[in-house]
Amino acid sequence: MATQTSVKGMTGEEMIALTKKHTLFEWSAQSKVDPIPVARAKGVYFWTPEGKRFLDFNSQLMSVNIGHGDPRVIQAISEQAATLAYANPFMATEPRARLGAKLAEITPGDMDTFFFTNGGAEANENAIKLARFYTGRHKILARYRSYHGATAGSMTLTGDPRRWACEPGIPGVVHVLDPYHGIARGWDSSEQSLAMLDETIQLEGPQTIAAFILEPVTGTNGILIPPDGYLQGVRALCTKHGILMIADEVMSGFGRTGEWFAVNHWKVVPDLLTMAKGLTSSYVPLGAVGMRHAIAQHFQDKVFNGGLTYNSHPLGCAAALATIRVYEEDRLMENARKMGAVMKELLAGLEKRHRSVGAVRSIGLFGVVELVRSRRTREPLAPFNGSSEEMTALGRFFRQEGLYTFVRWNTFFTNPPLCITEEQLREGFALLDRGLEITDNAVKD
Repeated sequence: MATQTSVKGMTGEEMIALTKKHTLFEWSAQSKVDPIPVARAKGVYFWTPEGKRFLDFNSQLMSVNIGHGDPRVIQAISEQAATLAYANPFMATEPRARLGAKLAEITPGDMDTFFFTNGGAEANENAIKLARFYTGRHKILARYRSYHGATAGSMTLTGDPRRWACEPGIPGVVHVLDPYHGIARGWDSSEQSLAMLDETIQLEGPQTIAAFILEPVTGTNGILIPPDGYLQGVRALCTKHGILMIADEVMSGFGRTGEWFAVNHWKVVPDLLTMAKGLTSSYVPLGAVGMRHAIAQHFQDKVFNGGLTYNSHPLGCAAALATIRVYEEDRLMENARKMGAVMKELLAGLEKRHRSVGAVRSIGLFGVVELVRSRRTREPLAPFNGSSEEMTALGRFFRQEGLYTFVRWNTFFTNPPLCITEEQLREGFALLDRGLEITDNAVKD
């Protein structure tokens, strides 16, 4: 009689040791990484193999928007895998057909055609291609305080310091300044920022520029919410000069700001829209480029020179359809707006109580706290592209207390899953409150 042997799960220590021995961690010197071992997750929480619970206050990489372990999405993935796990992208499948039609319903304006990719970086890569093929122009404008992905083209589009090590990158990318200039200098008005953009367009030659790519609400560079009139002004300048407007909604899309897409807050319709992350809530990899009708029609008689083995992957498309149903059935946009209002009040409370808090910003459940050494001088608590003892200590405290969030430079983020309850939100902010006692001690005045 055959005997069955059960495989014992790894301990956290074993998981870390083997992972560090045989895999590379991103954006890190490998000797410095200290990963959290994750064994399971549900809702807004995840657990180590030893049972330590973390409140996921960053939705992993601002991406698990519906929360962890939703059985509806898991079932859709399982059923699709059992029926048709893969078909090459020259073929048509039901999940591909249904997802394209569904995205045409929820994306802005007359956007009705989609090219599916493996993730956000590849969506931005293909948005560049589409813009260049469609316009016959070469240059792409992008902003300095931006992140668009880590492949060759999307990394060149990226403005923040992650780009530096990968330069020179692809040719033809021109970076422009954002309305925001850091905690010490603050914001330009829409008029000032648009005048700068218009000047750059003139100096570069509008007839040479294919597209301007931007995050409608900037993500990892600080949850930068544009001043009123800015996105409308960008749209007008692009239209005036025949430049395509590309909205990178990889992070800000699918309810994160309380709308399907962040551009909806300003009633702006971009020419191309890139998405990933919340498209499947990161249950499986999938990205997409959405395009307006006229752009799609251009390729009816002209070749689109692009392709991916996993374009329109059936598992990804099935997961996306199920994820979109969860947004709708659970009214997660509404919850993001409702909990976003609560979070805005809680953020204001942190700013009022803690002298190290120099600024707070949020839209929906997309939030950030900027820390300073002095409210008078507005000196950040860590330098641009750097850290400090206090920020390191703050991150250590969050981890010790079971709160997972992104701590970067002089900021930390508040980006929980859209299914979060008020009680869970307040649970997280109670830990933030305690942690900020560490940084308050560093304030000079």
